Amino acid sequence: MIDPHPRSRPAIRLAWRIAGIVALALGAVGVVLPLLPTTPFAILAAFCFARGAPALHDRLLRSRTFGPAIADWQHSGAIARRYKAVAVTMMGAAFLLALAASVPPMALAVQAVCLAGAALFVLTRPGQVRTGSESPPAPSSHPADRAAPRSSSDG
Repeated sequence: MIDPHPRSRPAIRLAWRIAGIVALALGAVGVVLPLLPTTPFAILAAFCFARGAPALHDRLLRSRTFGPAIADWQHSGAIARRYKAVAVTMMGAAFLLALAASVPPMALAVQAVCLAGAALFVLTRPGQVRTGSESPPAPSSHPADRAAPRSSSDG
């Protein structure tokens, strides 16, 4: 009989754990190497840990470093504006490095198409969104900010 819940099998859970550890390790290397992105690997690690190691997934979500980016991604597919800027800048730097290294034109063309597709994907994701766990902004103490809103007919 086929197991309807393959994630419940120990070998599958172990494979997800290993994939999560590898993704997290690559993300950690990305902290030091500017051409290797950190956030996508952290998101991938969270995806893998959710399937093979729920305790590690929860720990990653509670992380001050990775937690907010992962929560935004899981909630709405959002990527913060600063991460978008870093990602696109690094893609451009990688392409310029390939140009400087005299990579063959066909390889440059393939790289340009792939990087353009990746940049398009990143740039079309929503920006950082407020998740339900964040508190709303504190009300202003300035009297003008507390005034009753004017309707458009008050003119």
